[in-house]
Amino acid sequence: MADQRILDAHCSSILQEYKDNLPLFREVSEQVYNNLKKTLSDAGLILAAIECRVKTEDSLAGKLELKGSKYASLKDITDIIGLRVITFYTDDVDKVASAVERMFTIDWANSIDKRKAHEIDSFGYLSLHYICSMPDFPYRFEIQMRTILQHAWANMNHDTGYKSGVEVPRRYFRNMSRLAGMLELIDDEFSKIRSELTDYRRKVQALVASGNLDEVALDGDAFRSYLNLKPFANLNKRIASVNQAEIQEVPLMPYLAVFKGLGFKTLGDVAKLIKGYSDAAYQLACYQIGLTDLDIISSSLGPQDLCITYILKTGGGKAVIKYMFDTLNGPSPSNEAMADFLAEQAKDLPFMNQ
Repeated sequence: MADQRILDAHCSSILQEYKDNLPLFREVSEQVYNNLKKTLSDAGLILAAIECRVKTEDSLAGKLELKGSKYASLKDITDIIGLRVITFYTDDVDKVASAVERMFTIDWANSIDKRKAHEIDSFGYLSLHYICSMPDFPYRFEIQMRTILQHAWANMNHDTGYKSGVEVPRRYFRNMSRLAGMLELIDDEFSKIRSELTDYRRKVQALVASGNLDEVALDGDAFRSYLNLKPFANLNKRIASVNQAEIQEVPLMPYLAVFKGLGFKTLGDVAKLIKGYSDAAYQLACYQIGLTDLDIISSSLGPQDLCITYILKTGGGKAVIKYMFDTLNGPSPSNEAMADFLAEQAKDLPFMNQ
């Protein structure tokens, strides 16, 4: 406890200054936390956590008891307020650091980039530590930035190596150092994979925009980029004109699973479906809504009827139409009834005899 510490008059005065300003420290810590959280969120950074604390009286008293003579005043203690930003990826640490540099004045002389350490057992201590200040607040504060793996390792290593109460045999330190090396490799590989995926998405977007759809594998990123081009819009407008109906936009990503289930491999396959089966899909839609007063249609009607006509023309039959409805809506007895109805009615439409 703080009142059981042996402090000289100088250290006691520093501790008293801390107690007098404790409400201010708490207010400023909350302000810095909220501002930092908002700034990083606005920048689009997804973080594991942001932690904030004001040093406790007992912790400060212990620090003063051990090395109070090195501090001329409370202003020399830079971690009364401490924040820690924990990222998922190593390269996001630099992005957080850039944001912190814009928000606060950095005391570069006392800030430390521990990521430059090269010791094999240094992994858990590779945090970037900034000592910061801001106008109208006379005390500096610390912001640490590290990845979630570095954070987990630091906590585990601290508990294992320092809180056990016994001297840890050297062989255990060696094994922990080996584990640290593996975790550092994992940290780097996660960032590498994310970078490669980002490059892949950019390549896909460029290929989609250029129209080289046969070169683009049919996957989530590719299909999402393709949908941005509104490939089913012309067919839907044509169908809507039958009743002068409005088109209600709905998500079309569920059709990715349908197209893959039908054996499509590239976006080019989807484009060929639209080109080759739009007339047939229009015929089916006219049969579905032509004699109704329906004045609103879903934007899913176009891709749905494309799939149905494709299935029927390629010999898939009722079972495959049911599979489509099961994939889109979840299994239901009504899906089979709908598949039976559509297959029966469509057999007399012109596209089935072409």
